[in-house]
Formats: sequence, C-alpha cells, structure tokens
Amino acid sequence: MILVSACLLGINCKYNGDNNKNEKVEEYLKDKQFIVVCPEQLGGLSTPRNPSEIIRLDGKAVIEGKTSVISNKRLDVTKKFKQGAMETLKIAKLYGCKKAILKEGSPSCGSSCIYDGTFTGKKVPGEGVTTALLRQNGIEVVSEKDII
Repeated sequence: MILVSACLLGINCKYNGDNNKNEKVEEYLKDKQFIVVCPEQLGGLSTPRNPSEIIRLDGKAVIEGKTSVISNKRLDVTKKFKQGAMETLKIAKLYGCKKAILKEGSPSCGSSCIYDGTFTGKKVPGEGVTTALLRQNGIEVVSEKDII
C-alpha cells in the first residue's frame, strides 16, 4: 500500500484551495493500491488556509522541538503540523504503507526541499514535518518529481 498526498490526485486541499494534480503520479498508481492523505487537513487546518513555512530548519527539527511552523500571518501552527504528521503515520501503519509519494516543497510533505521560512518563495534543502516522521518510522518517502 502506498500513501499519497491528496493534492497530487486532484483533491482541492492545498493551502489556497487548489490542487497539484499530477498525471505521472496518477499513471504510476493506476495498477497499485494506495490511500490518499492531506496531513495539514488531518492536523485540523482548514482549506483554504494561510500559507505556512518552517522557520530556519526543517521538519525533523520541528519534531524535535527545535523550531516552529509559522503562517504568513505570524501564527504558530506547529501543533497542527505535528498532529497532522502523527495522524498520517497512524494511517500509514494501519494500512501497512511502506512507501509514500508526497508533494515536494510542502512544509508537511517536502522530501528534499522546503520553503526557507521567509515567505519569499526561496526553497532550501530539507524535509517537511510529515516526511520526517514517516522516515523516522521506516517509511520511504519520495516526491512526485521522483516518479518517472
């Protein structure tokens, strides 16, 4: 079973109410079993919602309590991102997921890069909160860019 970011399959759960539909991901999954998740919704955030970024570090540091996730309105949404990661992990364990395809760049789902916390559109190497937690629990995480 594969865990997949809901936005990649056309579900309007992005922060701005839109999606990141990806035909390569849809094609890859057509003969596989998968389950869709949106960690940010699972954490109790609404859609649409204010964009959020991890401050200075990455998702692993958020889990360790070393940094925060802040919205562009300067609201601390760290607890919601951590809750969403935990709920996503519960689902992954429940369904025996060994792999996840998550949205690159997201503060929850980024697997190799995230936004830098300045809300200027700059990306830096790092992983999102959900990706970090899934990897800590032995689940392989890739992005839509890794699907060929």
